[in-house]
This record gives sequence, structure tokens and C-alpha cells, in this order.
Amino acid sequence: MPTVHIHLVPRSQCSPMCPPGTRKKQISSLSSCCYDCVPCSEGEVSNKSDSDNCIKCLDHEWPNENRTSCITKTMDFLSYTDNGISLVSITVSILLCLLTAVILGVFIVYEKTPIVRANNRNLSYFLLVSIMLSFLCVFFFLGRPVDITCWLRQVSFGILFTFALSSLLAKTVMVFVAFKASRPDSGWRQLMGLKLSNYIVVICSSVQFLNCFVWLTMFPPYQELDTRSYQGKIIVQCNEGSAIAFYLVLGYMGILATASFIIAFFTRTLPDSFNEAKYITFSMLVFCSVWIAMIPAYLSTKGKYMVAVEIFAILTSNFGLLACIFFPKFYIIFWHPELNTKKHLLEDRHK
Repeated sequence: MPTVHIHLVPRSQCSPMCPPGTRKKQISSLSSCCYDCVPCSEGEVSNKSDSDNCIKCLDHEWPNENRTSCITKTMDFLSYTDNGISLVSITVSILLCLLTAVILGVFIVYEKTPIVRANNRNLSYFLLVSIMLSFLCVFFFLGRPVDITCWLRQVSFGILFTFALSSLLAKTVMVFVAFKASRPDSGWRQLMGLKLSNYIVVICSSVQFLNCFVWLTMFPPYQELDTRSYQGKIIVQCNEGSAIAFYLVLGYMGILATASFIIAFFTRTLPDSFNEAKYITFSMLVFCSVWIAMIPAYLSTKGKYMVAVEIFAILTSNFGLLACIFFPKFYIIFWHPELNTKKHLLEDRHK
């Protein structure tokens, strides 16, 4: 049988073929047939063998595990249903809103009793409604952000909190004025006949309305897609439009809280029955502590965790106002009704 000679063509390379997901890296500039195979860099792919270069994925895409093709990044935001943080936020918000509504209903039923009438019951109603709506504004922070919810989330919480803080400031001022007016021939008596508390609420709230109007008119918040902060995820978030406007709204609330705290602190020991000043003092300590602690946490987080920090601050500070100011009255109404009498009120005032 004749011998069959097979002629093989020698390979003109000294390195194995690079698989998809890698690229060739020359070992020596003297020979192009000798190279190493190195994985594509982050954000790059190669879909064929022996690629000289990798292809960069688009901003909304990310390489698969083998870096052979680009896949669409997942959208990340604080969803209503897909996150435990949202479930807790929704549950707590609804429960606290219902609790506030119950307290408001109790105050309306017992509106003619001394503890409700003391220190302007209309301001108490207004404060309770503001707190109740502030609990509900948490829902603007949940779900995929769009331009309209980005507008509403910051403006709603800023204005509602300003209503609440303006009411507290009016309450503390009225305690001080009432004490001064109790002296014979006092010039402060003229202010008691005026709707001073209403003026304080309207003026203080109008300033925040103006802040928010300028913010929405000139630098409105908008939806933003952050494609670079996390690998494989697109962070859907709200851009505040203007950091200065955002911190101006927070700063104004801080001014109102500080003013309420200072006035309440100096009037907390005045000899008046059902004096709310000491409760307002403590509530402002809680409020300021929560928001001061929130700012560094807010700045150090991104995406849905940044939103979660702000939701926590809203719920906690709101509950602090509700608990410090209204729980003591609620306790007296149901557990110590003997203190909720005109006789007890007159006795305390003459001590």
C-alpha cells in the first residue's frame, strides 16, 4: 500500500486563539504573532475570537458575566412593592396618619374642655392636619420618580412642615403674650384681641411659599438617570435642580424650629395651666436632632437609600411633634379627666 504524505501548513503564531470576552495584548513589538489574551475592561465586550480591541457598551448597557455581549442595565429605585423599605414606610405612614386622625377626632369631641381650649385649639387642629398630611406625603417619595413627583415630593413636605412649625411658633408666642397680658395695665393686652397667631402662621408660611415658587419656576427638580454610580444598575432619581434652593427650604424650616425652641425654652416655666411650652421645647429638640443627623447621612448615600433616609427623617420628626405635644393631652383626657376641669385650671393659675 503506498504511503500517503499529509502536508500541514504551519501556524504563523505562537499563542493560542483568544476566546470571546478577551482581547489580544502584544507581548513583544518585534513579533505580532505572539500575544497574551486579557479580559475586556469593565464596560467593554468582545463577541468574536482573536479580537484586537473590545467594544464599549452604551451608557444604559453593561457586559454579561462572560463579557461577550452587552445587556440592558436594571432600573433601581424605591419601588412600592419590590422592597422591604417601601413596605415598612407605607405601613408606618398609614398607621401614624390614622393615629393622628384619631387624636384630631378626640380633640374635636372634647373641644369644649379646658385642655383642648387652652393655647388656641384652632392652632392645634391646624397642626394636627399638617402632621397628618406630612405622613401621607411619604408616598411621593415611593415609586419610579418622574418630573411631577420630583416637584411634589420636596415642595409638599417643605410647605407642610412649615405649616406645622409656624403653628408651633404661634403657640409659643401666644403663651408668652398671654403671660405678659395677665399683668394689670399691661400693653400686651392689645395683642390678645388681635388674630396674632393667624398672622404668624400666614406670614411664616408665605415666606416658604415664595421660596418654593422661585425654586419651581427657576430651578425645578427633574428625573435623572445615574448610569455611572453602580455597575449594572441605572439609578432613577430626582435631581433637585438647585442644591441652594433645596437647602434654603430646609434652612428656613430650621430657622422656624430654632425660633420656636428659643421662645418655648424661656416660657416653659411660666405659671400657667396646660402650658405647652415645655412640650414644644422637647419636640423641637427631637425635630432638630433628626434633621441635623439626616444631612450627613443624606449626602453620603445614593439612589433609593438616599430617599429612604429622607423618608425616615420625615416620619421620625413628624412623630416627635405628635408625641411630644399631643400625647400628654390625650393621656389627661382619657386617664386623668379630673385634671381636665375649669376648677383645676383656676387652681393652677393661682399657685
